Parts: sequence; C-alpha cells; structure tokens
Amino acid sequence: MNHFLLPEAPDGAIGDRRYGVQAMELLINGLLKHGARRDRVQAKVFGGARMTVGVTDIGSKNGVFARRFLADEGIPVIGVSLGGEAARRIQFWPVSGRARQHVVDRTAIKAPERSQPAPVSADAGELELF
Repeated sequence: MNHFLLPEAPDGAIGDRRYGVQAMELLINGLLKHGARRDRVQAKVFGGARMTVGVTDIGSKNGVFARRFLADEGIPVIGVSLGGEAARRIQFWPVSGRARQHVVDRTAIKAPERSQPAPVSADAGELELF
C-alpha cells in the first residue's frame, strides 16, 4: 500500500517515498522480493481528491500518474475511486486483497485554531535574562 504526495520528485531526486515514482517502484520490487508473482499482482487506486481550492490540483495529477504507471507496468487495476473534494480513509487487508474506503466529511475536519499574539506591555523594550 502506498500513499504519495506528488507524482514525481523535482530535479530527479532519488529514494524519497513521498513521490509516486519512487513509492511505486519500492512497493512493486518489495512485493516481488517477498515472493509475489508479477502475473498475479493487481491494484486498487484510491484518492486523488482536490483538497485545496485555488492551488494546483495535485490530487488529479496523482491519480493520472498512478493509472499511467500501472498501465505501463502491465498491472491491472481492479478497483478505482479517484477525485472529488473529500479525503478518504482506507483499510486494507493484504492477505485477502480486500479494501474498504471511508470518505471523510469535510465538515468533520476541524481547521486549526489561530492563536492570538501575546499582548505587548508598555515596557516591552526591556529584556531580563536569568
């Protein structure tokens, strides 16, 4: 199971699992190293949501990348849930290949509270070290 942040690393950075290319290579090679047969490997693809409006749609790019990568590797995709604007929680049972998706209600995601700056006292120019 992979969860990557961007499809490809900038400037060809190698070995960083945050990027799809490296994460997918590590996952596939790890499966094969542990005895998986390439002709039996299948994929389910989840995610690709647009989490922040007004910035580049990274989620869509990740979804396009994942589908293209799997097609190029000859790995059949047997389940897909991509896009939208909501986060997903995924449960995965590797022995059976079963996966369950829970779409997270955006209203349930609490925005971080903004702290107020501390009030400045009249003698703010003084400094005491102890």
